[in-house]
Parts: sequence; C-alpha cells; structure tokens
Amino acid sequence: MKNVLVTGYRAHELGIHSLKHAGIPYIRKAITGKLIPLLEEGLEWVITPGQFGVDLWAIEAALELKKDYPQLKCSILTAYRDPEEKWKEDKKAYYTQLKNQLDYYGAVSNQPYDGVWQLTARDEMLLRKTEGIILVYDEDVGEASPKFMKKRVLKKQQEDGYPCMIITSEDIQSIADQDEGDPVFMNDIES
Repeated sequence: MKNVLVTGYRAHELGIHSLKHAGIPYIRKAITGKLIPLLEEGLEWVITPGQFGVDLWAIEAALELKKDYPQLKCSILTAYRDPEEKWKEDKKAYYTQLKNQLDYYGAVSNQPYDGVWQLTARDEMLLRKTEGIILVYDEDVGEASPKFMKKRVLKKQQEDGYPCMIITSEDIQSIADQDEGDPVFMNDIES
C-alpha cells in the first residue's frame, strides 16, 4: 500500500473542544500504531480530508513519523476552499501550522462551501487516490459523520477489496490503560 486515507470523528463529535485535551495523544498513538506497519511495507502517503479532529491528529502523527520515515509524505485534500474560515482563531492557527508542513494541499472544489456535493466529490476522490483506509470509528459509541465514509468504504471493499483498518474506542482505551490508566472512552470524552 503506497497511499492510505486516515479519517474519523470530528473533534466536537468526541466532545473535544480544546487542543490540549487528554484524549488526543492516545488517538494519535493509535493512528501511529496502524501507520508503522504500513510504513515498514512501503507506505509513501498519508492523506486526510483535513477536518478538525481525527484528520488533523493523523497529520500530526504522520509528521512525527517523518523523523524516522523520511520517505513519508502528508496531504490534506479538502472538499472546498478555506474550510477553516469560520473556525476559532486557535484552531485556525493550528490548522495553518500543520498545513505549512504538508507535502501537498488541495481542494476538490475551489469555491467556498456550496453543498453536500463537494463532500461527496471529495470522498470519492480520496477513495480513488488511496489503497486503503484507517478509520477511527466505533458504532457502539454512536453514529456520527464517519458512518458516511464507512458506508462508501464497505461498498469499495466489496467491489475492489479495499482494505479498511478500524480504530475503536476500546483500542484507544487500551493505549491509555497501558500509558497511565486514565479513562478516555470516546463516549466519555469531555474538554
């Protein structure tokens, strides 16, 4: 696998409203754990939609991995122009800081948000440009935006054998338990 898509929950869907939330490092660590074996097998690109949440934490994880895997490249492919435009200043600054470290940044539509068609076009392109997905999603926690991607992935999996690696709340909790024993269940996360 040369290109992997990483996506999942938006921060607010996990009740995360601060960049300093205690659960974020564990989510990044879970993503890193999935990326390392792929890197050992020749992974070259980590691609995300760039939404505030798992997508950006995946970029952080990938940027950190570039120290040991300099061949790794990172990309954000958004649905429309300037998705961060209405974000709070601290989140905009965080996004810009990550964006400046990317190997590629692009938007499927060069217009501002105009409708769901842009999100659909983005998701279709992401699935065409990647050879597998790491999806942070746990149906037991409750349905949220990743359910739409999972539905598309399952269809692509049936048609093309597209690999799907899922990170659940149990996976993240297990990492937290090993590190500190602090509970960070996705359905219990608060800012």
